[in-house]
Amino acid sequence: MLEPRTETAAVDAARRRAEAVTRVVVRPIGSPVGLGLFGLAAGTLVMSGLQLGWVDAAEGRKVGLILLAFPFVAQVLASIWSTLARDGVAATAMGVLALTWLSTGLVLVVSNPGETSDALGMLLLSSAVAMALTSIVTATSKLVLGAVFITAATRFALGGIHQLSGNETWEDAAGLVGLVLFALAVYAAFAAELEDAKGETVLPLGRRMKGRLALDGSLDEQLKHAPNEPGVRAQL
Repeated sequence: MLEPRTETAAVDAARRRAEAVTRVVVRPIGSPVGLGLFGLAAGTLVMSGLQLGWVDAAEGRKVGLILLAFPFVAQVLASIWSTLARDGVAATAMGVLALTWLSTGLVLVVSNPGETSDALGMLLLSSAVAMALTSIVTATSKLVLGAVFITAATRFALGGIHQLSGNETWEDAAGLVGLVLFALAVYAAFAAELEDAKGETVLPLGRRMKGRLALDGSLDEQLKHAPNEPGVRAQL
């Protein structure tokens, strides 16, 4: 039986051998954030048009189809590629947004013009909570994206209350907040694209801490926690 000191030395030697032969391969990919944010911008603008009466209520099914064809597809792709880029927060945000647009679009397609849905209202409130919590985490590294996500949460909350109450005041409020969300999403998407194209910040995204390190930090600084990230560590 090995003595404790001998056993510890053997474990350390095994660990050093494992680290010497282990390689973590990271595949560079393009940032999916711009695509996801432009999808968000499209979805919220079209939905605001319906809520504010710029799009006739009779076209509700067409709005639903648009939500299925563009925002949902753009954001589900952004969610998948954010996961591959090892950004769990962005993947969660884009995934919640994508599935919320999918659900909203499907309900619009099968509903009569102007009809509300308690089930959709409850889903929108759930999505609002998810986006609000995600915005808090996001704001620790990117303030502008945090603002985008909290605005999305507010929009979903107002839309959910409208679906549950049928009160048009809440619908108008959701539409107006949706226009603010459109402006924020377009700005954030454009800023992210410029950042990728130039390799530096042109329009501020409010990067700080890990968000700033991701752009300005050395490779060693960014990858020092790679052994403990999902997909590398033994358990999620």
